[in-house]
Amino acid sequence: MGRPEKPVDRTVPARAKLADFLRHRKAAVGITYEEMASQVRHTPSKATFERAASGATVPSLQTVHAAIAVTTTDEELRNEHWLDYAYYRGTNLWLGARRATRAPYYVHKAPDPHLIASEADLSRFLRNQHVWAGYPTPGEMARASGAWRLPPSTSRRIVAGDTLPVDPQQTVAFLYACFVRDPTELELWLDAAVRARKDSGRSISEWLKAHHDMSEMARFIYNKGADRTMLFQTLSYEIFEKLYMESLERDSA
Repeated sequence: MGRPEKPVDRTVPARAKLADFLRHRKAAVGITYEEMASQVRHTPSKATFERAASGATVPSLQTVHAAIAVTTTDEELRNEHWLDYAYYRGTNLWLGARRATRAPYYVHKAPDPHLIASEADLSRFLRNQHVWAGYPTPGEMARASGAWRLPPSTSRRIVAGDTLPVDPQQTVAFLYACFVRDPTELELWLDAAVRARKDSGRSISEWLKAHHDMSEMARFIYNKGADRTMLFQTLSYEIFEKLYMESLERDSA
């Protein structure tokens, strides 16, 4: 029998909540950190899993998802929505821990795009969403959405308030990298971008089309008869785009 674990470090409550979540899952399936690591060929390693559940640091999101995968319960295997929720819960706890330890200023709640009326508002709200997402680095954002869609230099300038996304695709890529992934939420942001650009007097035709297309995607997803809201937080951008194209094909049929 191994040594008992050290108590969770509760210096930062949000980190402790994530650690408690990971430890509870590990205990529920009765597995050791060594066994967890062996299931993923030691990537992450035993030590990485131990640190993730210590509360002393914020692990990578990939480590959190790996820990959830190797501690999947029988109930979650029988009901995919429960497993979706486990990833959703883990992702939200990770975001809270990142927000508490890395954000340069505090944002009390997720920005509401309904309140955007100008390009200055849009810039500020995008920056606040970036903080709400735990202040991801330009490299992390490029990996989340694809470097060709959102180069690190571009995300850096948007976060600094020096520029706005140049088109709807770049706007969606930025928001996606900041964990705005549900089509119904993205639709609200694109609607806000349309309002902001109207105020500036610029052309809005491509923005109107993007907003319409995202509305169609939202309808397409939820007309399938299952609420997939939780899934979008962990959905790969490639699958997201596939669903997007399917919705457009259905709309044009």
